[in-house]
Amino acid sequence: MAAMQAGNLDAARGLADKARQTFPDDAQLAQLSGSIALKSNDPASAAQFFEAAMRLEPASLAFVLDHAIALQRLGRHSEVLSNLARFEAEGRSNTRYANTMAASYREMRNLAEAARWYDHALSLDSRNRLALMGRSRVALERCEETALAFTDRALAVNPGDANLWLGKANALDMAGDHDGALLVARQIVEQAPGLRDGLSLLAQLRLARGGEDFASHYNDAASKQPQNPNIPLAHCSTLEGAGQSAQAAEVASRARLAFPDINHFALLEALHRGSAGQWSEADAIFRTLDDTSPQRHLHEARHRLRGGTPDESEALLEKVLAEQPWDIAAWALRGIAWRLLNDPRCDWLHEQAGLVNFLPLVGEDDLLERAIDHLHDLHARSPFPLGQSLRGGTQTRANLFDYASPILGELAHAIKATLENYRAGLPDLDETHPLLRHRESGWRFDGSWSVRLTGGSDHHAAHIHPAGIISSALYLVVPESAQQPGGGGALEVGRPATNLGLDLPPLRTIQPRPGHLALFPSSLYHGTTPFSGEERMTVAFDVVV
Repeated sequence: MAAMQAGNLDAARGLADKARQTFPDDAQLAQLSGSIALKSNDPASAAQFFEAAMRLEPASLAFVLDHAIALQRLGRHSEVLSNLARFEAEGRSNTRYANTMAASYREMRNLAEAARWYDHALSLDSRNRLALMGRSRVALERCEETALAFTDRALAVNPGDANLWLGKANALDMAGDHDGALLVARQIVEQAPGLRDGLSLLAQLRLARGGEDFASHYNDAASKQPQNPNIPLAHCSTLEGAGQSAQAAEVASRARLAFPDINHFALLEALHRGSAGQWSEADAIFRTLDDTSPQRHLHEARHRLRGGTPDESEALLEKVLAEQPWDIAAWALRGIAWRLLNDPRCDWLHEQAGLVNFLPLVGEDDLLERAIDHLHDLHARSPFPLGQSLRGGTQTRANLFDYASPILGELAHAIKATLENYRAGLPDLDETHPLLRHRESGWRFDGSWSVRLTGGSDHHAAHIHPAGIISSALYLVVPESAQQPGGGGALEVGRPATNLGLDLPPLRTIQPRPGHLALFPSSLYHGTTPFSGEERMTVAFDVVV
């Protein structure tokens, strides 16, 4: 213990190993070995030691909680909840137990239960730091009206936590105090110029105000921390997310000079120059790269499609998929390459009957009307999103189906039922297909959001959702004109992104209809045609296994 407290973890582990050889049935030694392993960033060994301590003293809540912390580090949250459930009678009076339950429920995206357990921890200790921090995060993720109050309570006991101040800025913005949010975000970036989330939040708030130079604070941050490569890295990401590829390429070019030993900036410059239409400049960089990572091959495959050599693109994508066989972005580009090469496998990948479907929403007759009224209230406080496919309009914050809202919970339930109808219409299980291999798997929502467009050529640029297996669009409000064949606002599935420069038509065009849900593989590019005039409101989400 003395060696561990002094920070000499190697010595502590050696002493503990010798001690356990002499006293193999001592639970305290097993627990101590687990603590040393956890401090040594070895959660797998820690879990084994704590499990041994539990076997030796099965009634010890402390050992069970130690084991749970190790399992949480390993991402095994369902085991945490299962193990702790057996100790609930004793654990309900223990703040650490309540916090541990809450943390795993949060990671399992059961935010209602996470909030309940954090609230219980606070009923035991109203100033508990972990409970206040966790509860403030959950309140933000659920877009609760209490988010600002919880964040202020957390800051009262931990005023130096930058992430809590970020939470305060978000909570102020959510509450409609945009000036206050901007002030706090500026102070965060001033005091912590290398905090990537702070830089991104300030860019989002400045963009919402219509500032053309909404990302200039990245340059100020870089001047304060010139040796920090993460600042230009984040700057590139923000500019690309706003469709400013040429500016992102210039930032990457300057970073290449400032950080000559970091090869990634050359790849970034090539990527952004290609997106900006500067094909020759991008090609010159790609030909000098010695990077053989899947990421390099993926970006160069996109570049070769722009250059009109889909055979070269396919060869690069084969390399990507050899190492990362289920990379959705690679499958999306492969589908395009196969179409350009007239390869019949493109029919197998994206054109089998049932892969793209348009189904009526399962649910109560008045569900749409109630959901629309509720979403109107949310959109009144929602921003134009940075880094999304939206070109105009507003998008709800965080994950929509995590909100503390019975109406949205009912909507999510109806969508899950409709998803099962989609599953029933899919082709047979196919272990070699990026979606059909999951035909019989358990599905869940990952991201979820609502978009409101109000005309003036608002639309979604063609894009993919590489984190999911199924993407979607549920139509709630649709202009009458958009429901007619050829009307604006149609969903184009399979038309490549504009910056690929390819003249390929969509595989399917769907005219929107209120109360209907479009579902398709996430490896399909999709976007909407512009429309003008009336309002258009949708809900969308990604499905993962």
